[in-house]
Amino acid sequence: MTVPAQVAHVNSPTEQRNPRTTEIDRMPTIGILGLINAEDRRVPEAVGEVLPLLADAVDLAVEALRGGGRVHYVGAGTSGRLAVLDAAELIPTFNVQPGLFVAHHAGGDRALREPVENAEDDSKAGAAELAASVQPGDFVLGLTASGRTPYVLGALASASSYGARTALVSGNPGALRPAGVDVLIPVDTGPEVIAGSTRMKAGTAQKVVLTAFSTATMIKLGQTYSNLMVSMKATNAKLRGLTLRILREATGASDQDCADALADAGGDLKVALMHLLCGCDAATAAEMLAANGGHVRNALTACTC
Repeated sequence: MTVPAQVAHVNSPTEQRNPRTTEIDRMPTIGILGLINAEDRRVPEAVGEVLPLLADAVDLAVEALRGGGRVHYVGAGTSGRLAVLDAAELIPTFNVQPGLFVAHHAGGDRALREPVENAEDDSKAGAAELAASVQPGDFVLGLTASGRTPYVLGALASASSYGARTALVSGNPGALRPAGVDVLIPVDTGPEVIAGSTRMKAGTAQKVVLTAFSTATMIKLGQTYSNLMVSMKATNAKLRGLTLRILREATGASDQDCADALADAGGDLKVALMHLLCGCDAATAAEMLAANGGHVRNALTACTC
């Protein structure tokens, strides 16, 4: 048998056999599920070990966005699909302007639904995609289970050469920091339940990292008030009801007063909140928010109404 010319051997815990799951194919269904669940519980601890590094990435992203830049996600396979999901969900959750968080996925839209052969091995494609979209002052977050995905590393090196700051979330703690990466975030989730199936713990860890990263970034930018989604875009009946609930919980006002404040604010939840908490009219509330970068707490501190 001839070994294919293009073969990559990845030395990563995610590719090793898990000694705890070698008998998984002999187990009853509940045993299989219990074993998967036990392995999944290792993920939060692994993410917890890299929180200081993740904080560095958040601070770079906040700096980029405050400076008028954008945040880019780059991934392939599971990593890329999770990146697309996170970027999409920020739009309704925090009313983020479309295009402010950009997800680049090896193989494009087609690869969201089916594998595209060799897409993740194309470093030149990753480099070209970022060269066409990144600007100096942007922030780029790459995601790879192996720590070596050529598409991702090519994109990060290209972005760095154009003046962007970069970070890489890797499932391989033994991989060296690649060229062009400012912050390396190695999440050690260990061997997968099924050897090499990085859609499992490695993918779960990347989902946890992405959610924490983007949520912390939004909080730092003032897109929440306390733990409430005051920048939320109400696009359906459930979210419109949630808008009124948020106003009621944040202010203690009645449903009718909240509805009236929201109407006076033209549906802007932050403006309605400022009006109810500070007592100023909607126009003044909007001006105070604009002067404080949309940060409700800072606007309330500055309010003299």
